[in-house]
Amino acid sequence: MCHWGPLVALAVVAVCSATAMADAALWYWPLDTAGGSVNFIMLLNWTVMILYNYFSAMFVGPGYVPLGWTPEKSQDCMYLQYCKVCQSYKAPRSHHCRKCNRCVMKMDHHCPWINNCCGYQNHASFTLFLLLAPLGCIHASFIFVMTMYTQLYNRISFGWSSVKIDMSAAKRDPRPIIPFGLSAFAASLFALGLALGTTIAVGMLFIIQMKVILTNKTSIESWIEEKAKDRIQYYQTGETFIFPYDMGSKWKNFKQVFTWSGIPEGDGLDWPVRDGCHQYSLTIEQLKQKADKRVRSVRYRAVEDYSGVCCPVTKGVKTFFTTPCTEEPRIALSKGDLILATRGLKHWMYGEKILDSAADGGIRERGWFPRKCVEKCQYDSETDQPVDGEKKNR
Repeated sequence: MCHWGPLVALAVVAVCSATAMADAALWYWPLDTAGGSVNFIMLLNWTVMILYNYFSAMFVGPGYVPLGWTPEKSQDCMYLQYCKVCQSYKAPRSHHCRKCNRCVMKMDHHCPWINNCCGYQNHASFTLFLLLAPLGCIHASFIFVMTMYTQLYNRISFGWSSVKIDMSAAKRDPRPIIPFGLSAFAASLFALGLALGTTIAVGMLFIIQMKVILTNKTSIESWIEEKAKDRIQYYQTGETFIFPYDMGSKWKNFKQVFTWSGIPEGDGLDWPVRDGCHQYSLTIEQLKQKADKRVRSVRYRAVEDYSGVCCPVTKGVKTFFTTPCTEEPRIALSKGDLILATRGLKHWMYGEKILDSAADGGIRERGWFPRKCVEKCQYDSETDQPVDGEKKNR
């Protein structure tokens, strides 16, 4: 709870809900008509359901791979990656989260708004929150608009050459239940902006989540599938990668996440797979991509010191304003450090700093660093081979 993400999210819910309830009493008093009562009850219902699914996603959590976990068959270990932090093998579809410091079952992403990962156990609650928040905000936005319209209409007087707005008292409503002055109008306008912004932003996230759920993927697995296609095309291997967990039907994929009991299918460690695939098809592809990543990585040497700050002032204006918008860490550099860069932007690069000289099992620190702080070494990456024209043959 004590994190900027939940604090901002709950503040938005509180502002929109409280303002909508006050405006609903002004626009459509719930005790006079059945319509007003239904409107107010629906507004309360949105708030309760949004908060219930939000706290469920936050506190239930994604589910973690047990510490020290190994597959039942020892020979299956060759298909899995080993996590040195958790001292266990990574189960199929699990990934290690640097924020949670655990291997998360069926990890989709780490969400700063719930300050937790979205994964196996809370994927349904998180997605329902993404659905209910825009719906509630649409209802609240309608109340804000109607309240401001009716209150301004009751306070506008038209002259031959002017229009006057008297915010001190309503001209046509002799019984204002809640005073509506300039401050109330400003609060309604502010809440309307929050509600519309939330509807657009959270609604887009809901669409993205539903796309991956209907194919029984996670956001990470969609990225793995794209990298598999890139790897096959790059090396012209002639392979065909088939995502193993797509059940072949959107309804069947949907039921893998959403169930009447609220408990997702499976145990988070073993998963049903489609015909022609087996339990470790995806993990084998991940091992291939990890090996390919080592081949494609390029060795750089630090030529300037870098403190690891998010927006370095001394590294140039473009570097300052183009800092990566991500919670991934930055790594501090000292002149002479060696880094294996795996990806990059125009003014920033992401890679692993080699702290030990050992080629295998060397301790590395991963993160972003300014491109201008490093220069490319004469020989490439971990094989110390010339850079020109050799990658295609590896």
